[in-house]
Amino acid sequence: MPECSETRFAFQPLGPRAVIARFNGGYVTSDGGALLLREVEHRTGMMRRFAACFTDQRAPDRIEHPVEALVKQRVYALALGYEDLNDHDQLRRDPLLAVLVGKRDPTGQNRKRARDAGNALAGKSTLNRLELRLPQATHTAQRYKKILIDPAAVDQVLVELFLEAHAEPPPEIVLDLDATDDPVHGHQEERFFHGYYGHYCYLPLYIFAGEFLLGARLRPANRDASAGALEEIERIVHHIRTQWPTVRMTLRADAGFCREPLMAWCEAHDIAYVFGLAKNGRLLAELHGELAQAQAQFEQTGKPARVFKEFRYRTLESWTQERRVVAKAEHLEKGANPRFVVTSLPPTQWAAQAVYEELYCARGDMENRIKEQQLDLFADRTSTAKLWSNQIRLYFSSFAYILLQTLRRLGLHGTEMAHAQCGTIRLHLLKIGALLTISVRRIQVALASGSPYATLFQQVYTQLRVDGRDP
Repeated sequence: MPECSETRFAFQPLGPRAVIARFNGGYVTSDGGALLLREVEHRTGMMRRFAACFTDQRAPDRIEHPVEALVKQRVYALALGYEDLNDHDQLRRDPLLAVLVGKRDPTGQNRKRARDAGNALAGKSTLNRLELRLPQATHTAQRYKKILIDPAAVDQVLVELFLEAHAEPPPEIVLDLDATDDPVHGHQEERFFHGYYGHYCYLPLYIFAGEFLLGARLRPANRDASAGALEEIERIVHHIRTQWPTVRMTLRADAGFCREPLMAWCEAHDIAYVFGLAKNGRLLAELHGELAQAQAQFEQTGKPARVFKEFRYRTLESWTQERRVVAKAEHLEKGANPRFVVTSLPPTQWAAQAVYEELYCARGDMENRIKEQQLDLFADRTSTAKLWSNQIRLYFSSFAYILLQTLRRLGLHGTEMAHAQCGTIRLHLLKIGALLTISVRRIQVALASGSPYATLFQQVYTQLRVDGRDP
């Protein structure tokens, strides 16, 4: 913490009372509720397992911050809203963050070097070493990049955390795929101008099962939205089926993923799918009568009208066979709004309207999950020069999301915030002012008495500590 200053700030008096402020409050933090995140880590060990995906080639007798401490510091900070490595030049003095990380000396008074006294945690330069590993690094490069990451191991942990979150295998899961833009504002490696989004960006691929993140892959923007999706799905499906051999799976995505290789693979491996299908002249001609019918209903009632139709369809060149297409003929105040999806689901199980309204449209929830990661947990903070370094940043953001998602799933179920987004959870539950008193025997955290969410905090604490015992 910064040294206390005796500078007085005299504000407007309150009646006969003077109002005086000083920076002499001691160990005060705005993140008192973050202790709940430490309980989540204790329950799941997710960050310990994430840290195990790194190989530390530094000399053990010359370091004070092991890889696990660095990983925890970075992920906890993202979860608490500190997006930039530069933030850690101040955060390294925060004793509460040091408690979360597991530092036995949370005030940093016993550091090896006198100049580091008072800094319990790592600074930005040390944390930056986590992001320097290059893919397929040569032996010479590894001499200078002492902390290496195994991306395949990280990908595996993401799927394992999903599997372990279920006491019993669900009968069916839906895997959502989506690509989004990640704007860049410098000259990062592999950044390209994207005509649809209208700016320079990356094009990350996300794969979710409900609210569970199963994959996050950063990609250049000069490629198809589905590029690499088949390889990611093969890996994830194989891992899931190893543990849950009988679970039924459905792939769901927009028209950017409606590609022959992905559909053919699904058909060959007993995976159902429902993908958006870009409209064209042939599809619109097939729907001509239903569009006229929807328009007539709209003109009669003045309300939006929908008419559904299904038919067999095959493209002129790219598809190898006919497939079931569900079409929505809709007429709104602004005019016709036709939509098409292609699916392998049989009409005996899913009627046309249900395929579109109940199954396909539900993919909108995944877009909310992506917004949480991009906006609340800074997955778009890809400002390093190298693509692979930015992929590592995406991993950190991914685990920050999983940390808060697990807090929501384990601690907030049955409460008014059971479906709150990550930013709301942070604001209401983690951003609680607190005063720390540190002694040899204990660390006391006096949370703000006026917190409006004290009762909710108690509920979450009780649900996270399943044994019901105080430490």
